[in-house]
Amino acid sequence: MKIGREFLSFAVVGTIGFCVDLGVLYLVAPALGWYGGRVVSFLAAATVTWALNRVYTFAGRRSGGSIAREYLRYLLTMLAGALVNYLTYVLTLHWLEGPLAPALGVGFGSIAGLMVNFLTARFLVFGSAR
Repeated sequence: MKIGREFLSFAVVGTIGFCVDLGVLYLVAPALGWYGGRVVSFLAAATVTWALNRVYTFAGRRSGGSIAREYLRYLLTMLAGALVNYLTYVLTLHWLEGPLAPALGVGFGSIAGLMVNFLTARFLVFGSAR
């Protein structure tokens, strides 16, 4: 089933994005704080996942525009999942303490936003099959 393969690939790419997100967050948090750093880390992760999803997950689909337009559409549509993701992250930081709380927040947030992000990417960004 094609949608199952796409979802699995999307989840694998998302795992890579999670690693980028977490790495960038811990890198920039000393300068920007946990909340400001999360914005930067999300943009880094979204850029990596867009590129990988474009090449691997949705390679057989048309975006319906230029690469720049597709990238911007991807970022905009990922905002729905990002809102769910960020809210989960903030709630986790409020409920948990300690050095692993931000990592758990990123993880819980990623899981919470996964389905929203997959559906918007599949149907709104990468469009119809070729």
